[in-house]
Amino acid sequence: MPAGLDPLLQHPTRLAVLAFLSACQEAEFSAVRDHCEVSDSVLSKAATALEEAGHVKVKKGYVGKRPRTWLAATKAGRAALAGHVAELQRLVAAAEAAGAEHGRE
Repeated sequence: MPAGLDPLLQHPTRLAVLAFLSACQEAEFSAVRDHCEVSDSVLSKAATALEEAGHVKVKKGYVGKRPRTWLAATKAGRAALAGHVAELQRLVAAAEAAGAEHGRE
């Protein structure tokens, strides 16, 4: 695996969660779940993995008497996402260049 890719972000759900969170200050669990089109348990596992890596902060609280969970990308998480995306773009550009060169043979 290229060094610039974050192994944690190879999983599509974790990548989608961090990408969504990078565009906002924080989001309620249900909003992230709905955007990523996953179940509560899938999002919970992804959020736990991202939190353990320091990419996401999980905050629990209440709205009235109802428990709520909010997720937020950390500074480290935003940096990891940016680096991961930059490496993907580099890989695509290198592959396109190699393909174009190969096509001239």
